[in-house]
Amino acid sequence: MIEPAKDVLTGEEAYVVGGAVRDELLHRPVLDIDIACAEPERAARAFAKRVGGAPFPLSERHGAWRVVLEDERTVDFTPLREGIEQDLATRDFTINAIARPLQGGDLVDPFEGQSDLEAHIVRAVSDAVFEQDPLRLLRAVRQEDELAFRIEPRTEGLIREHVGLVTRPAGERILGELCRLSAAGYRRLAELGLLDRLGGSLERADRADAVDSPRFRLVVFLGDAVGTLPVSNELRRFAVALLRSEPLADGSPRAIHRFRRAVEPWALEALAFHGCGDLVSAVQEARRRDPDEPLVRGDELGLPSGPEIGRLLRLIEEERAAGTITTREEALELARRHTHSG
Repeated sequence: MIEPAKDVLTGEEAYVVGGAVRDELLHRPVLDIDIACAEPERAARAFAKRVGGAPFPLSERHGAWRVVLEDERTVDFTPLREGIEQDLATRDFTINAIARPLQGGDLVDPFEGQSDLEAHIVRAVSDAVFEQDPLRLLRAVRQEDELAFRIEPRTEGLIREHVGLVTRPAGERILGELCRLSAAGYRRLAELGLLDRLGGSLERADRADAVDSPRFRLVVFLGDAVGTLPVSNELRRFAVALLRSEPLADGSPRAIHRFRRAVEPWALEALAFHGCGDLVSAVQEARRRDPDEPLVRGDELGLPSGPEIGRLLRLIEEERAAGTITTREEALELARRHTHSG
C-alpha cells in the first residue's frame, strides 16, 4: 500500500501517521494506513485509480478521505494544514503521535512516543485530549488492553476527571470500542469509573471469561444497557435471550427443553451466562436428539387457525422431549385431552 501512495505523492510533503507507525514499531501487523498530506481528496482519488480501490469522503468537516481496497483494508488521507508537528499535537496518545515521512527519512516524534512504546505506556498528548474527543476515554482503555500496556498516572487522573463525558460520542463509536475489549478491559473500565457511566456493572463479571466472544462480554458487563447502543437486530435478540432467561433448575429432559425453547440458538452461551457449565453436555445431547420431523402438524389437529394450535404443538414438543409420548397417535390423544380441558 505504501509504494502506490509514494508514487501519487512524489515530491509532496506527506507522512504515515498514527496506528500504522505504532504497529510497525511494535512489529504488529499493519492493516490500515493513515497518510497526512496537503490535498487528501486529490491524493485519495489518484491512489484509488492506481490500486483499484473505492474512494469516498471520510469526514467532510475535517477534509479526510478513505480508500477501501479489495481485501477491505483501508488507506486514509487526512489534511496536513500547519505542518506535521502541529498535526501530531492533535493526536490522542504519544504512541499514536509519531510520523514517518512517506518518501523516507527519520521519524518525527515530538512527544517521545517511541520511549513510551518501549516502556509500554499509554500517555495523553495533552491535558485536553478527552475534551477534544471523549471517545478517547474508551480508546485509552482499549489500547492499554490490546497492547498489554499501562495508562500512566497523569493520564489516568485525566480520565477520572472526565468520566462524565464518556456517553457523549455517537453510539456507533462507543460500541466499536467496547466490542474490542477483553474481560480485563471491561474490569479496567469499571476501575476508572467509566463502566458505571455507561450503565454497566461488574455484577456478572465472574461469568465473563466463560465464552470468548465480544457480544457475550457486552451482555455480561452492560446488561440491559446494551439496548441503549445501536446494536444489530441479531445482537439485540441475543442480549434479550440471555438477560430474560432463567437458570436451568436441573438437567432433566423437560427442563432442558424449556430452557432451549427460550434461548436457542444460544443455549450454550446462556448456560455460561447463568454459570451452568456443568449442563453443557446435556444440552449438546438434546441438540443431537432433536427429531427431524414433528409427530404431528398443526393442520392435523382438526382445529381452526389460532394461538391454540401453537400452544398444543409446543405441548407436544415438550412431552416428546420429556419422553412421555413417542408416536403420532399419542400426540393426537394428548392434544385432544388438552383441547377439551382447555
